[in-house]
Amino acid sequence: MLLEASAALHPRMATMTMIPLTDHMSTGTSSLSLAAGNFPQADNLGWLGLLDRYEGGSLFRFAVGQMRVFRDAFMQHFRIMHALLLRELSTRYGRNNIGFLWIMGEPILFAAGVSVLWSQIRPPYENGIPMIAFIVTGYMPLILLRQIVNYSVNGVKGNSMLLYHKMITPLHLILSRALIEFIGITMSFVTIVFVYHFLGIMKLPPRFTGFVYIYGGWFLLAWVSLGVGLVMSALAEIFEVVERVVQIVTYVSIPISGSFLMAADMTPKLRAMSSALPLIHCLEMLRRGYFGDGVVTIYNAPFAVAWAAVLTLLGLILVHFVRARVEID
Repeated sequence: MLLEASAALHPRMATMTMIPLTDHMSTGTSSLSLAAGNFPQADNLGWLGLLDRYEGGSLFRFAVGQMRVFRDAFMQHFRIMHALLLRELSTRYGRNNIGFLWIMGEPILFAAGVSVLWSQIRPPYENGIPMIAFIVTGYMPLILLRQIVNYSVNGVKGNSMLLYHKMITPLHLILSRALIEFIGITMSFVTIVFVYHFLGIMKLPPRFTGFVYIYGGWFLLAWVSLGVGLVMSALAEIFEVVERVVQIVTYVSIPISGSFLMAADMTPKLRAMSSALPLIHCLEMLRRGYFGDGVVTIYNAPFAVAWAAVLTLLGLILVHFVRARVEID
C-alpha cells in the first residue's frame, strides 16, 4: 500500500528498488533484494523467506532484514567464542592424560580436600548444619569467584596477539575465560554434591523448589564475578599493580564473603560490612535453597542484582575505553 501510494505521487518510485542487505551467512545467498517481487529462493532463506515472500508490507520486509542481520552477527560472535574456548582449553590443559577434564578435576580436589580437613578438626554438626555440606556450599562459590576474577584479569594480556584479527575484541577474550571457569566449576559443584550424596555424606535439597534458590544464587554469583572480572581486567591494562593486588583482595575478602560463616552467626558489625557487598547475599540465597527452612538466612537478592548490573555496565565501558591502549605483542 505504501509503495502504491508513493508510486501514484512520484511515478519514478515505481521503478526504484531498495538497498540490498548483505547476507554473511553461508546459505548460498550473497545479498537480499528487498524490491517488491524480487525474492531469493525459499530454500536458501528458510521460514523467514517464506514469510517474506507472502507478506507484501515494506515494514515487514525491513523487520525481516534486521532479523537476518541480527542472526548473522550472533552467529559470528558464536563462532568466535567457540574457537576461543577450544583454543583456551587446548593451551591451558593440553591433550595428554585427562586433558580438559582438569577443568573439573582441579576444583573437585580443592573442595574435597578442604571439606575432609574441616571434618577432622570440627564437629560433624554446628548449629544443626552438617559441616561437610556447609563447607562445600561455601567453598565452591568462593572458587567460582576467585577463578573467574583471576583468569579474567589476565585474559587480554595473555592473548593480546589474537587482537590482530579485527573480529576479535578484548571482550571476547575475557568472556571466553570466564565462561570456561563457570562451566568447569559448575560441573564440579554438581559432581561433588552427587558423589557425596551417593556416599551418604551429603543430602540433596529437601524440596525441589530449593533448586530455584540454588541456581539463582549460583548464577547471580557468576554474574557478580564476571562484572568484577571486567572491571579488574580493564584496570589491569591501565595500572599494572592491579594484576598483583587482585589475588590479595580475593583472599582478604574471605572472612566477609560468607563462605565459612553465615550471616546469622556474624557479629552485627561484621554482618553490616558483609551485607554492603553482594557476595554474601548470593551465598545465603544458595544455602537457603540447599538447607531449606532449617537454617536462618539473611540476603537481599535485588541488592545483589543491582551490584551485578552496575559492575557489568562499568566493566563494559572500561573495556571499551582501554581497547586502544592494549599493546599487541
